[in-house]
Amino acid sequence: MRAAGLALGFLCAVFHLLWAPSTGLRTLQLGSCVVTTDLQEIQSVFSELRHSVQAKDDITDIRILRRTESLQDTKPKGRCCLLRRLLRLYMERVFNNYPAPDHQTLRKISRLANSLLTIKKDLRLCLEPQAAVVKALGELDILLQWMEETVM
Repeated sequence: MRAAGLALGFLCAVFHLLWAPSTGLRTLQLGSCVVTTDLQEIQSVFSELRHSVQAKDDITDIRILRRTESLQDTKPKGRCCLLRRLLRLYMERVFNNYPAPDHQTLRKISRLANSLLTIKKDLRLCLEPQAAVVKALGELDILLQWMEETVM
């Protein structure tokens, strides 16, 4: 009798997991990459940090990322590569170097970093290394032209 109750409870739990909608899981279509992540959780953690972090930003005339419209201009084929590179920047430069003022903020930063690291791990390489080298060298003229346009 006890085993039947346990089995029924297990069956109900499985049924609930399979049929209940997940709250924050979203599937991102990034060209050839497809990633499922809990965007709601990531946004929630960031919203807890946003005000205190942005209040410390003294450089208000420069933006690293413009609004989402500029990111949306990225062709679908390049979105996987773009997201992988941006997440790499955040993992290697931003999260590692942010001076958290207290332990609670540090825990939130770590939660945010871990969530983004999970996404980054799901993204496969966007270009073969040799193809990336050839592509970068072949498009060096674009960088040089931009540098030339900034000459005073």
